[in-house]
Amino acid sequence: MSGTFTTSTARNIFYGGTLFFLLVFLALTFQNEQIIPKRDRREMLANPQIAEGKKLWETNNCIGCHTLLGEGAYFAPELGNVVVRLGSKEAVKAFIKGRPAEGIAGRRSMPQFNFSDKDLDAIADFLEYVSKIDAAKWPPNVQG
Repeated sequence: MSGTFTTSTARNIFYGGTLFFLLVFLALTFQNEQIIPKRDRREMLANPQIAEGKKLWETNNCIGCHTLLGEGAYFAPELGNVVVRLGSKEAVKAFIKGRPAEGIAGRRSMPQFNFSDKDLDAIADFLEYVSKIDAAKWPPNVQG
């Protein structure tokens, strides 16, 4: 074997590497296309209550303070498992409803949104739906 690195050798390495990584990319894409539909839950599309809770989540910019499955701001607690952490949807609704209008002096606190009971049910249903998503063990513990 020659000790020189020729243009032809460099070209062959480039094309071979490109083909190899293209095949790896296609294989991983195919694998994800097989796995994701099994993890995807169509429940949100079938249940308008969950969709309404998601809409309330977005319109009230909850992600501006909270994280949901690791995405969002880290100002307030993770809500991907809040139903598990508090024990029930009723506890989630009571927590949201029980926030003082003026907040807690000297502490950062969640504002009082004055949601109706219907809105609270929708938000609790959405958060319960989120807690059942297969998120690959995220958050890593119950406390978020």
